This record gives sequence, structure tokens and C-alpha cells, in this order.
Amino acid sequence: MVNFNGKLLPENAFFLNHENRGLRYGDSLFETLRAVDGQILLWEDHYLRLMASMRILRMEIPMEFTMEFLEAEILKTIHADPSTKNWRVRFTVFRNNGGLYLPKSNAVSYVVECKELTSPFYVLEEKSIVVELFKDFYVNAGLLSTLKTSHRLINVTGSIYAQENGYDNCLLLNQNKMVVEALNGNIFLVQGTTIKTPPLSDGCLNGIIRKKLLEIIGNLNHYSLEEVSISPFELQKSDELFITNSISGIVSVTKYRKKEYTAQVARDLVGKLNAVIRLGAVD
Repeated sequence: MVNFNGKLLPENAFFLNHENRGLRYGDSLFETLRAVDGQILLWEDHYLRLMASMRILRMEIPMEFTMEFLEAEILKTIHADPSTKNWRVRFTVFRNNGGLYLPKSNAVSYVVECKELTSPFYVLEEKSIVVELFKDFYVNAGLLSTLKTSHRLINVTGSIYAQENGYDNCLLLNQNKMVVEALNGNIFLVQGTTIKTPPLSDGCLNGIIRKKLLEIIGNLNHYSLEEVSISPFELQKSDELFITNSISGIVSVTKYRKKEYTAQVARDLVGKLNAVIRLGAVD
């Protein structure tokens, strides 16, 4: 089911044309969310990130774009299919058609897309995840790189590189040759009881699960947390490496080159992440 500016449409409907600015210029933002049993998980965090990103891109925020209004539009879309309880939701907002690079106005439109998910909880899957560095292109260490825009060419080309070379994922570098993130999420390294993740100033996505894990780890006495630049050499000195995003939660990497990783801390954190999201508490 698709919701375009409040109107429900079948999934195969054609409603965007060749002048769409998201298509032409990547002039759009999106949020990827989980919805379980009629509840949008971490909705306030996603909403606040969307509003902040729209302001940074100088998009006009309509008066009706309150947290309650957008939540209702998302719920309206998923409730159109009452047989499904768990949803992956993509909320996209883009500037309206017109102009070359300079738009005729900053007015926006939005699209809500929903696809079924199998599990209501985050599950740490026991499967092989082999990663490699993607060095053809670099992430720019700047504010725009932290936004969830539709400009994902480095992620697309990196995904093709991974597929062609037999890797499950790739790690992206910034222009300073520091490890920034994975193709589809933020990264965390574990060295003993120290957990490290790149700072936003290095150009990594300002991820919602990243933010939530920073809060969780910061409240735990048995781990120390560092937001620091990560050199590729540190990857082979770490005990664990895991990837985070709003759909998968935590994905534990098993191997990078000759280095094999464990998943003990990832297992501990995925339980706490589920507790915080569903119950609002840390064990």
C-alpha cells in the first residue's frame, strides 16, 4: 500500500512524473521505520530527525506536519491491510516539481510505503557476514553526509562491488581514510570492554539506532563508550564489529579479511535494545 499526500493508492500505481526533484536532483529525504501492532517504534526520534533534516535542506515544513499528523498518515497506510502486524515503513518527503536546480518553491510532498516484516522484535541472526573496505569513492566528512537523503550513489556502487566480489557488506571511508559506516548502517567496534563508533563529524549517518545504543551503552557500568575516528587498522585489532539500522537492529559481522569476530556484546545489546524500544527500560 502507498500513501501519496494523504491519498491511499495501490502499490502498482503511477503517481510521480519525470519532473520529480527526488529523481532529478536527489532533492528528497526519507525515514525508514518499523511499525509493530499498530505502534511506530521510536517515532519521536524519527520525526525530530526528519524535521531537523528538512530545516537543514531549507525545505518548507507544512503547518500540518505535526508529529500527530504524520503518525496518523503512517498508521492509516498500514491499517489499510489489517492482516499484517509488522511493517517496514519508508516515509519520503521531496520538494515539489519545477525549476532547474533552483525550485519554484520550497513546498513539499510526501509518500508512505509499507512492506511486511517477519519479526516484531530485533533478532541477532546467526549467519556469516563478511565485509571489506570499499575504496572506489569516499564519504565527505560534512553535515550533508549525516542526513538520510535519497543521494545514495556510494551505497549503490558499494553494494554492486560487494556482490561482484562475494562480500555481504562493505565499509565506507571518508576523505581522511577513516572508517565511517557500512553500506546500510552505522558501525560499532568492541575492544575488550570498550565500544567505539565514529563521530558524526566524520560523516556517518545520524542513525536512530546508533543514537539509541549510545544512550543504552552510556548507562551501563560494564562498558566504556568512545565516539572516535576509526582507522582501518583497528578493524583487525577488535573483538567484535557490528552494524546497526532501524530495520535489522544489530547485525554482527563475522569476518573482515583474516580477522574473525565474536558476537557476545552484540547479543547483550540486542536484548537491551528490544527492552528499551518496547518497554522503555534498560535491564
